Amino acid sequence: MKQEELLRQARQLFSDYLEQHHQRKTTEKFVILDEIYLRNDHFDSESLYAEMKQKNFNISRATVYNTLELLKECRLISKHQLGKNHARFEKSYGFWQHDHLICLDCSKVIEFCDPRVHQITTRMGEIFHFDIPHYSLILYGHCQG
Repeated sequence: MKQEELLRQARQLFSDYLEQHHQRKTTEKFVILDEIYLRNDHFDSESLYAEMKQKNFNISRATVYNTLELLKECRLISKHQLGKNHARFEKSYGFWQHDHLICLDCSKVIEFCDPRVHQITTRMGEIFHFDIPHYSLILYGHCQG
């Protein structure tokens, strides 16, 4: 799917979510969504805020944090916890399920996809009669370089 179409669909899903949850549809919220969907990396809330300020967007830190929570709730982004007080985000709509290796020393994130993980989740759902629309696998360790 082309990036423009992906962004259009993500914007529509976000708009629908905001409407259904009686949230205001502000320009700032959609600018944040656009910035995230132009990225191809993992990011933290502070770096996103700093980059948007550097681009002269007039957005408060609170707006960035609150919008990230809304985007997470409607599954347009995923949040990965790195330690107790550090979280990273990534766009998630329209992307294949993938899993992560996270270095506890340098916070490096490596994405991987192994079809066996999907097979395990599918099988566990069948065994326990459990619908699994989404899962996350994060392996923490120490990278070698």
